[in-house]
Amino acid sequence: MADDDDLAKAPACAAYDPSPRPIDVRLPEHACDTHFHLFGPLDRYPYKAERSYTPPEAPEAAYRHLLQTYGFDRAVFIQPSVYGTDNSRMLSLLSTENDDVEWRGIAVLGDDVTDSALEDMHELGVRGIRLNLLYSGGTDLETGLKVAERVAPLGWHMQFLIDVSQFDGFARLVESLPVPSVIDHMGHMPAEKTAKNPGFRDFLALLREGQAWAKLSGAYRVTGRERPPYTDADALARALIDANPRRLVFGTDWPHPSVKIPMPNDGDLMTDFFRWMDNDAALTERVLVRNPAELYGF
Repeated sequence: MADDDDLAKAPACAAYDPSPRPIDVRLPEHACDTHFHLFGPLDRYPYKAERSYTPPEAPEAAYRHLLQTYGFDRAVFIQPSVYGTDNSRMLSLLSTENDDVEWRGIAVLGDDVTDSALEDMHELGVRGIRLNLLYSGGTDLETGLKVAERVAPLGWHMQFLIDVSQFDGFARLVESLPVPSVIDHMGHMPAEKTAKNPGFRDFLALLREGQAWAKLSGAYRVTGRERPPYTDADALARALIDANPRRLVFGTDWPHPSVKIPMPNDGDLMTDFFRWMDNDAALTERVLVRNPAELYGF
């Protein structure tokens, strides 16, 4: 486990709200939360010393409570940067037998991963690799491109944590990849930039052309507001919906690590999502059920 010097370099972040507030909307059957993390127990799953933040433990039982509160029965574990390329916490969950939740996972991998390890992960439900270009602890772009070639025959995709307004040539990179691309948190750029930004316009073009997927998630990461509702993020969400609703999925981003504003309650985030859906049952079912089923192979 990390020593005090490591902790000083990687500041602690706030804990999740343990009481997700119920909402008055029933989710469709097989609704999927496509973006969550688990942290700990730290005596079994210690953090990598080289990291950007230090999250408190976020246990499986607490996340299952969130799923039950809202009615999700499918979920995708996203390997967080604090675990680097050690995917054991995720693989442990995916190994659960006779579960009432269908799990999938997105791994962080070095180019030294073996073919047999990739096959084993695929059998457990891993369906992609994550490239984190915002926080330390993951792999670099060069390594990610090598791994993408390796996982293409498995039908996996590459998930990017990136600020699309700050990465010149991102659209060209996506177009050159041998695997589909998924972009976290609506492009992870400040909401105030909206469609005025060239990088975001390129992102929308990728969606329209079916060359990328986007996650309707992380409104509290892009907002300029301190408290919900994060209405300034609505413009980003609606631009993505207008671009291509067939390439959108939703994620809670639980337990919201390294959030820069007061910790939101998940009820507020679910309310934001349904405001974006604008009472459109077909769109809601598309984003929560049909699109994730296609992307993650449920």
